[in-house]
Amino acid sequence: MTDLSRVLPDFPIGRYANLLPTIEKHGLTTADLLTLQVPDIGRRTQLPLLDIKRLCAAVLGALHADLGVSDNQQWSSHDTESGTEGLTHTGTQLLVTPFRTISTLDDDLDRALGGGVPVDYVTEITGESGAGKTQLLLTLLLACQLPPPRGLGRPALYVSTEAPLSTRRLAQLLAHNPYLRSLTEDEDAPPKPSLDNIVGTVTPDLESQDHILTYQVPVEVARRNVGLLVLDSVAANYRAEFERGGLGSSGNNKNLAARSHELTRLGRHLHELARKHNLAVVVANQVADRFTGSGLNGTLKSSASIPQPFSLPRVSQESPLARRSKTLPLHITPGIDPPSSDTPNLPSSLRSSMPEPPPEDPPAPPALLLDHQQRWFTGWGDEYPYSPNPSISDQNLKTPSLGLVWSTQIASRISLYKRPVYGPKEVLEDQDGESTTTLRNWRRWMKVVFAPHVPGGGPGLGGAVEFEVTMGGLRGVDRKGKAKKNKENKKVDDEE
Repeated sequence: MTDLSRVLPDFPIGRYANLLPTIEKHGLTTADLLTLQVPDIGRRTQLPLLDIKRLCAAVLGALHADLGVSDNQQWSSHDTESGTEGLTHTGTQLLVTPFRTISTLDDDLDRALGGGVPVDYVTEITGESGAGKTQLLLTLLLACQLPPPRGLGRPALYVSTEAPLSTRRLAQLLAHNPYLRSLTEDEDAPPKPSLDNIVGTVTPDLESQDHILTYQVPVEVARRNVGLLVLDSVAANYRAEFERGGLGSSGNNKNLAARSHELTRLGRHLHELARKHNLAVVVANQVADRFTGSGLNGTLKSSASIPQPFSLPRVSQESPLARRSKTLPLHITPGIDPPSSDTPNLPSSLRSSMPEPPPEDPPAPPALLLDHQQRWFTGWGDEYPYSPNPSISDQNLKTPSLGLVWSTQIASRISLYKRPVYGPKEVLEDQDGESTTTLRNWRRWMKVVFAPHVPGGGPGLGGAVEFEVTMGGLRGVDRKGKAKKNKENKKVDDEE
């Protein structure tokens, strides 16, 4: 099996030395052993079914151990309020596993995140600049020091690739957050978080980042019993080091391949830290504008508006599987049109034996297009272009940095969105005297794209929760409740 040592490095390969060469010969992967039925594997490999069954059970057990799923956990087929369900290899039973989380110190946001940020997993927080990523990370650094259920009662570690840790903002959160402020007023409350329990460091380049994460962070985590590791942001150094060279050049392709290898190694290292030390790993990620096919007229659409008379050429957004299905026929020479039977001055013998030109290749199925697939892991474009009424996320298409390779390394992705709120038009004191709109404020939303402990937020902003950034951190906004309350108050005033 070509990927067994990569997926499960500690798997005892020697016990199954008589099976693995045959399985590797037939191109079976670890995912095939976990998803295919034993008789199907037996028909392909001609191996004894009992031996295949034992190998599949051993791979599944090793995977459960690697994910931190113990043997004494509860098996159930009913829904519970204290756990999250997951299917076994046979798909007949449900595994109920309680998740420990770190709170955001706001009840509305905690409900949207299933209690907060999960422990033992790698969680990504992605969004535009100014969406509130750093504000959420700083709140988690303080909440981690609280006792359960809001925190872990352990210190936190902050690794920055851009700006140093903002101790001034942390002090503001301690002074103005309603929950943290109540700890000082209540004598029976747990100890208030402290800046002394937060360790911060800066990694200005990829070399120092790799050294700190590989050698210094594990020592510091073990010595201080760190419960939260924050990396802000994961994309800065990789984009600076690897995204160089012209498009289509061989050097750029080599850079992307090297970057994919380094991202895989980083994801595996962060996952090992989270599982081994029983901590939560949270990384911030940047976003970039995404150009996608409209699906209707073959033009492109981005977050910036494009004038109607002008359209960009169609860029292929197909997955490798879709491209693989479009192969050029062997009897067609690229760049030369095949002669047809109607071509004049051709001998009759050639006309009769000349093959007809093949029909034009049909378009790839929509399910194989990248525009269709990435709706479930980017957080933007959940409805576009399939909905006649696209949401705000579809009008401002973004994609998290580092691509699909990095998306496979994280267990949870939380997206933050923002939209400008403009005020009434005002006449400016200039030569033209034209009126314009003025920016008053920003509206922000938070949505779970995918996570192991809570369902995703769904298409658009329907499953997202609105929040605002205050002196005390992030605070959920219930506009429907406010509108209903204002309507009731107005009704009472009218009656009076």
